[in-house]
Amino acid sequence: MKITKKELREYWGKFWYLLWEDNSWKGWVFSIVFLFLFIKLIFFPGLSLVTGTSLPLAIVESCSMYHDGNLFSDYDSWWDKHDKKYETFDLEKEIFETFIFNNGFNKGDILFIVGINPRKLEVGDVIIFNGEQKNPIIHRVVGIEEQDGKRIFSTIGDNSNHQLITEKEISGDRLIGRAVFKVAPYVGWGKLIFFEASRPPTERGLCSEN
Repeated sequence: MKITKKELREYWGKFWYLLWEDNSWKGWVFSIVFLFLFIKLIFFPGLSLVTGTSLPLAIVESCSMYHDGNLFSDYDSWWDKHDKKYETFDLEKEIFETFIFNNGFNKGDILFIVGINPRKLEVGDVIIFNGEQKNPIIHRVVGIEEQDGKRIFSTIGDNSNHQLITEKEISGDRLIGRAVFKVAPYVGWGKLIFFEASRPPTERGLCSEN
């Protein structure tokens, strides 16, 4: 059965009305289902293709990169608390100040992630990688070495007192992407709030600086 242009316009008009103008419960349900399918099947796959990573948008789920006060924090005061940690990696205050996210970011923030070539990563970049645990880790690169012609990365969280065992030698095949900017602060709490009760007590709630 061939559909005429007139019938096609009628179908489109009904679809558009149901999606955007129908305020009945049926219209709301249809709109929610449509938006979910659009985001799941079109938006995220398209964004992954453009950015070159399987995780183009990442919700920060821990406080390991938190700086007290974040945007309005005093960088000098923050550095005085953490300078000994960075001496281990030969990183000076003036160098760290030039790094991306030098004021950290907060639990619940959403970050924009792009795919990366391991050869182009630099100390100071913030990467997301497979940390051999439930969720990927988002930490700052503090060391890069060459092993058998391949680059091996070392990271640490800005708000962490020590490195995790799984982040001391990160191979290229564990990399997921590089964080380039913050999309929206705190918006990720809309998802995190449903999982807070299942977290260890020390990982629940708002962040504080170590």
